[in-house]
Amino acid sequence: MFNVFELTEDFITLWEEGTFLTGVLETLYLTFISTLLAYLVGIPVGVILNITSKNGIRPNKWINIPLGIIVNIFRSVPFIILLVALFPMAKAIVGKTYGSEVMILALTVAAIPYISRVVESSLNEVDKGVVEAASSIGANSWQIITKVLLPEAKPSLINGIATATINIIGFTAFAYDFGAGGLISKAYSFYKNNAKYFVSYDQFFKNPDLINLLIS
Repeated sequence: MFNVFELTEDFITLWEEGTFLTGVLETLYLTFISTLLAYLVGIPVGVILNITSKNGIRPNKWINIPLGIIVNIFRSVPFIILLVALFPMAKAIVGKTYGSEVMILALTVAAIPYISRVVESSLNEVDKGVVEAASSIGANSWQIITKVLLPEAKPSLINGIATATINIIGFTAFAYDFGAGGLISKAYSFYKNNAKYFVSYDQFFKNPDLINLLIS
């Protein structure tokens, strides 16, 4: 059973050592950069999915269907598998397969499909009458996208940013396994070195009682 007083003392120790603050800053760094990069790619992809759809302003199934399939495939891949699969790309881009740069690359690639669908969904919520009105007065596709679709979808897009950020923060839990730092990494290292009853990954998976306790 967890002892509240021991947990409080551990938190105070982490705070006094600066470990807690360092972990928070590392997590925020990974999250902010990954979210920014993912949106830089995800917004254009989401816009393309929207305007090339059956009811879009520029329907094109030859673009929409293949792009949608690619997005869905990447969305369905578990993050840890995607992270390992990106090792060759990480090696080619940053010259290594560990560290914060690799984690940012993986977080960005994992977030792009989700953000693309969020953007597409947000644009689908825009009143078709507003789009038709803009088109009737001679607005071209670029003007409709920048002056109508994106501004009208702004509230939904902002909500999507919050959801995407929360998901990315959750993915940063894997940062420890790849030497990328983060709050989870700092907490794991602290308890590994200080906790009386610390159980490592290897010990956990070799203990059937602990696994049954988790499943039950």
